[in-house]
Formats: sequence, structure tokens, C-alpha cells
Amino acid sequence: MAMNVDIALRPVREGDAAAIAAAFASHPDMIRQGNITDLAGARRYIARILEAPDSQLAWVIARDDSDELIGMVRIDADWDEKNGWFSYWLHHDYWGRGMMSRAAAAVADWALRECGLERLELGHRVNNPASGGVARAAGFLKEGTERGKFLINGQRIDVDLYGRLASDPLPHYRPVPFRG
Repeated sequence: MAMNVDIALRPVREGDAAAIAAAFASHPDMIRQGNITDLAGARRYIARILEAPDSQLAWVIARDDSDELIGMVRIDADWDEKNGWFSYWLHHDYWGRGMMSRAAAAVADWALRECGLERLELGHRVNNPASGGVARAAGFLKEGTERGKFLINGQRIDVDLYGRLASDPLPHYRPVPFRG
């Protein structure tokens, strides 16, 4: 288990591939974030983000003391509709410390206040209540449930849907600095 560390947000870099591969290997549930099983897959993941900077808005969650990637917050933006699909993941060693809630809130605030998006949406499996806690801490409101959305290991899993509008109140959280 990692010791308590503070975090910062920064752009993704090609050199983050090994840390991304390690994060995806840190827990079996990470497969739901993308099928990254090796360094080559992590490099392809980074390439997709870097090839489409206008539609793939991604912020690395980095340890403030070392700049090492420990997670990511992404927005797949639809500029015609001024909305975006919001997602996040964090290396298992850092789960349960409030880091993701702070990072998600900071990125959502940035997207809705500075970037020009007007609506953010996200969904999480109902059997992953921690992700719902992150969404609510980041100012998202539950809007409904999609019944049987995912098929996981032969079982249908419901997904809770959340949204956040630019006009929604700002959540209260300890700020996370954005770097470079």
C-alpha cells in the first residue's frame, strides 16, 4: 500500500506507458476501463489521446512528489453538442483516499468553466458504489439507471447515470493544481 501523497494534474505523455500498464494490472476491475494488458497496449492508449487533443481531453493524476502517473481523468468531448463523456481510473494502490474525487472535481470544473463544455455525463456499474461516490463528490447528480447495460462474466449489470451542467453549483473540495 502506498503512503499518503498529494497529487497534481498534468497532460499525458508518451513516457507514461509503463505507469499506465502497471495501473491496469493493479486490479482485475481495471479491464472495464480499457483492454490494456501490456506496454504496447498502453502506448496505443496514449497515442489515441495524443492524436485527438480536441476531442480526447485527458489529465493525468500524478504524484506531486515524483510526477509519476497514478491515474487519469478523461473527457470524450462532442463540441457540436457542447457535452462530454467523463471517465476516470486510478491505480489500485491509491483507491479509497479521496484523490480521485478531488481530481474529478477539478477536471469537471475546468471543463465546464474554462473549456466551453456545458454538460458532462458519466456512468458506473451499480456494483461499484465507490465510483458513484466519486461522481457525487465531483458535483455530478444521479439521473437514472440503465438496467442490464453491461454483460460481465455472463451476468447483466445495471449502470447508474450521472450528469453535471455548467450551471450546477460547484462542489466543495481541496483544489488540485494543474501543471504543464
